[in-house]
Amino acid sequence: MIDRVLHAGEELALILRRDFRADGIVFLTPNEYSQQLGYMNRPAGYVIPPHVHNPVAREVQYTKEVLFVKSGRLRVDFYDDDRVYLESTVLEAGDIILLAQGGHGFTMLEPTEIVEVKQGPYVGEQDKTRFAGVAPSELKLRGGPAS
Repeated sequence: MIDRVLHAGEELALILRRDFRADGIVFLTPNEYSQQLGYMNRPAGYVIPPHVHNPVAREVQYTKEVLFVKSGRLRVDFYDDDRVYLESTVLEAGDIILLAQGGHGFTMLEPTEIVEVKQGPYVGEQDKTRFAGVAPSELKLRGGPAS
């Protein structure tokens, strides 16, 4: 399943749930995203010819992150660009999320391993503005009660 988190016509996040299956190749992000997310399901013996990627000048304004939940469970809290809390969802082992717009915070619901991929170069704290998160009493969980 693909779960798209939308607010005011903008995609805040794209979640590729662990049970998603498709044949061939499916690109889940629009071409203009500075971070692309695709899914491939190929049979044994399928060949992707060797290749190199050509240098192409790109301008990246905002960091987009992709998180692979290797083990555990976590809650993701979504915020708009003005830091207003919108809603939350739970990710489990095997889920993948592309964080595209707005703000976000994370609470580990159990011991959790995450692999993160984002654009570089890394510029440290200049890359983000931290702010107070949602109060537990204000949580709005997509698809079920807060854990």
